[in-house]
Amino acid sequence: MSGPTRHDEHAPWAPIGLALVALALVAAACSGSALAPPASPQTSPTGGDASQTSLPSPAFTELAVPRPRTVSMLIPFPDARKQEMLVYAEEHYGLHTYQLVQPQAIVEHFTASAEFAPVFNTFAANQPDLGELPGTCAHFVIDTDGTIYQLVPLDLMCRHTVGLNYTAIGIEMVGESDQDVLDNVGQLSAALDLTLWLMQRFDIQLRNVIGHNESLTSLLHMERVPSFRCQTHQDWNQADMEIFRRDLAGLAAKFRVPLGPPASPAASGC
Repeated sequence: MSGPTRHDEHAPWAPIGLALVALALVAAACSGSALAPPASPQTSPTGGDASQTSLPSPAFTELAVPRPRTVSMLIPFPDARKQEMLVYAEEHYGLHTYQLVQPQAIVEHFTASAEFAPVFNTFAANQPDLGELPGTCAHFVIDTDGTIYQLVPLDLMCRHTVGLNYTAIGIEMVGESDQDVLDNVGQLSAALDLTLWLMQRFDIQLRNVIGHNESLTSLLHMERVPSFRCQTHQDWNQADMEIFRRDLAGLAAKFRVPLGPPASPAASGC
């Protein structure tokens, strides 16, 4: 999310400035008056390129994004399913683990359903998808009333996006289209709140908050199995995700959360 930490060099006029401050303190002490406190820095609206960082200043101190209220409703994820995830990760990513370590992306989805219950049941059933186990899942599902359910701990990989499961958190939104979610103020607000909290917690850049339909052009996309390499879904296309990311950037500005560099999609070759 944020770029490398910047270290300011000392300006050549710093000793002169210190001397002036010292003289002012002496003068104030002699006159019996106190120095006036410095004026509080004023916060200006965010403008220009969101990827530009500012010099460290109290006015730009990042604020803690509150974790939105979530309901824990974990699907079964026993050792057998973890082992299936490990085998999948080895085959598709060359990684010998089922753990999600320092995720770098968030993928937004819609469920293609009108209710939460069938989604939970599908993810809990652990049935083969595209001929392989484990079954599909997502870390969070947001219902139409804005309730956020957590289905999988954030330290476990979930099969929700081919090519990105090794590094992505999956968020499903109950609905049958992107527009269903964009038109549902409560659900969209919950999705933005959750996404921003995850961005700050894991230092995820805005360019890596993507829709499922954008997966093939993600710089993080990695797929070793040729038959899977061009597999994606239609949920959350680029045009709709631009609306989502615009709203997300606006929310991030309220908490002074840095967004990182602008997006530079990769050629998918598909």
